[in-house]
Amino acid sequence: MRSVEFTPIGIIHTPIKDRKDAPRQSRLGRDIAGIIEIDKQYERGLTDLETFSHVVLIFHLHLSKDFSLMSKPPVDDKYHGVFATRSPRRPNPIGISVVRLEKVEGNILHVLDVDMVDGTPILDIKPYIPEVNSGDPIRYGWLEGRVEDK
Repeated sequence: MRSVEFTPIGIIHTPIKDRKDAPRQSRLGRDIAGIIEIDKQYERGLTDLETFSHVVLIFHLHLSKDFSLMSKPPVDDKYHGVFATRSPRRPNPIGISVVRLEKVEGNILHVLDVDMVDGTPILDIKPYIPEVNSGDPIRYGWLEGRVEDK
């Protein structure tokens, strides 16, 4: 298979300095503030982003050095395939989080509910639109009964 290369569009600055202190998902990072510094060459692409309350961040899990095809999540006592989990130890260390967008100032985004370590490279930003992201009935697989606030 051919390789794919990405260039970060920016970096996030957060109070989380060590990955062991990072929440397992953005919902668990409630009210943790972050500042995303987008490279000036991409600033125009932020036009109208401030009209959304939430954004999806796609980022490089730059501190993840290896992967495992099986993972034992903290909410279960058995192993699952890595693609059936949100483990950061993935063949392609890419993370996604939905965060609240407070404001946009030029090339700077102020966000809340971050779960990323300080210095995490941001690969892309998309507006979060629940109706687009989940229009059909949702199945929670092995997480059924373990997920709060469905």
